[in-house]
Amino acid sequence: MAEPGPEPGPRATAAALLRRPKLWLLPAVLTGLLALLLSLLYMGGIVNPNGDLRDLPIALVNSDTGEPPTGQKENLGTQVTAAIAADTAGGKADWRTLTRAQAQDQLDSGKVYGALVVPADFTDSVTALATTGATKRPTMTVLTNPGKGSLGSSLASQITTKAAHAASSTIGEQLTASVTGADARTKLLLADPVTVVSEVGHPIGTHSGLGLTAFYYTLLLVLAGFMGGNVISNGVDTALGYADNEIGPWHTRRPTVPITRTQTLLLKMAMTAGITLISASLVMLACVAMLDMDASHLPLLWIYSYCAALAVGLGVQAINAAFGGIGQLVSMFVFIVLGLPSSGATVPLQAVPDFYRFLSHFEPMRQLSDGVRAILYFDARGDAGLTRSWIMIALGTVLALLFGFAMTVYYDRKGHQRLTPRPV
Repeated sequence: MAEPGPEPGPRATAAALLRRPKLWLLPAVLTGLLALLLSLLYMGGIVNPNGDLRDLPIALVNSDTGEPPTGQKENLGTQVTAAIAADTAGGKADWRTLTRAQAQDQLDSGKVYGALVVPADFTDSVTALATTGATKRPTMTVLTNPGKGSLGSSLASQITTKAAHAASSTIGEQLTASVTGADARTKLLLADPVTVVSEVGHPIGTHSGLGLTAFYYTLLLVLAGFMGGNVISNGVDTALGYADNEIGPWHTRRPTVPITRTQTLLLKMAMTAGITLISASLVMLACVAMLDMDASHLPLLWIYSYCAALAVGLGVQAINAAFGGIGQLVSMFVFIVLGLPSSGATVPLQAVPDFYRFLSHFEPMRQLSDGVRAILYFDARGDAGLTRSWIMIALGTVLALLFGFAMTVYYDRKGHQRLTPRPV
C-alpha cells in the first residue's frame, strides 16, 4: 500500500499576495510599456497624413492639340501643365508628365494615385469663351485610382482638383482682362472658366471594400501565419512534455520526449507547412466564396496566400526557437505591431513619418500587401508590386530557415538542452 504523501501546507491567498510589490513590478512595467509603444506606433503612423504627405506620385497629361493663342508661343494646355508641374503643392505631389496612354498604364499598375488630364480641345474651348455668346466651358479631368486605397486616392484627388481650380483662376484673370464690354453673365463665366470633372481612372469591383480588401486580406494571411505558428509551437511543446496543458480545471503534463532543439524546430516547421495549407485555404474560402469578395486569378491567389502565410509561420517558429518564452512577444512586434503602420495599405507610405517609410523596406506586411493588391486590383501585374513581393517572400523564408536552424544548432552544441523531467 502506497504511503500517503505529505500534508499540504497552508495555501496562499490573493489578498496576501497583492501586498507583495515585487509581484506587481514586472507585469506593471511591461504592460505600461506595451500600451505606450502601441499607442505611439499605431497613432504615430496615421494621426497627420496631410502633414506628413510628400512626393505622392500623380500623373499629369497634356492632350491639348490646339494652336497657340495670338501672340503666345505655346498652347494653353502646355502652359497650364508646365505651371502645375513646377508647383509641387509644397512638396506633397510628385507630378509625372506623361502621355494619356502612359498615364493609363501607370494607373493600371498602381504606380500613380491619380491623374490630371488636359483634353485635346482645351485651347480652342478657352479661346472660344472670349467670343460673343460663348456658353460651353472647357474641362479638365481628375482621374482617381481607388485600387491604391480610399485615402491615397482621396489625397491625390484633393491635390489635382486644387491644381485644376488654381489653373482655372489664372486663365480666368487673363480672359477677363482681354474681354471688354462683357455682360454680368459672361464675366461670371470668365472668372472661373474651367470645369473640373472627376472620373475613375482604374475601376475596381464593388465588393472591394473601397480599396481596403487588399489590406484586410493581407492582415488575415499574417494573422493565420502568426497565430498558427504559435499554436503549433505551443501544441508541440505540450505534446512532447516541455509545457503543461491546462484547460479549465484539468491539468496534464505528458512524459518528456528526449529531442534536440534542432529536431524540435524541424518538426514545428514541417507541421507549419502542412497546417498552413488548411488555414490559407479557409481564409480564401471565407473571403471569396462565402463573402463574395471581388477577386480574380484565383489559382494564383491561393498559391500566393499559402506562401505568404507560410513565410510568416516559419518566421514565428524561428523567432520562438531563438528567444524562447519571449518569442511570441518578439514575433508579435515583428509581424503585427511594426507591420501594420508601415504596410502602406491604408495610409500611403508617402503620407507617413520617415520612420515608417524606413520600416516599409523590410517589414513583412508591406511586402505581402503589395502582392495582394496587385492580384486583387491590378490584374496580377508584376510591375504592380507582385514580382517584388514574391522575391521578398522567398527571401523571408530563407532568412527564417537560416536564422532558426543556426540558433538551434548553436544551442545544441553548447549543451542547452530543454530536457525537463515530468514532475511527480
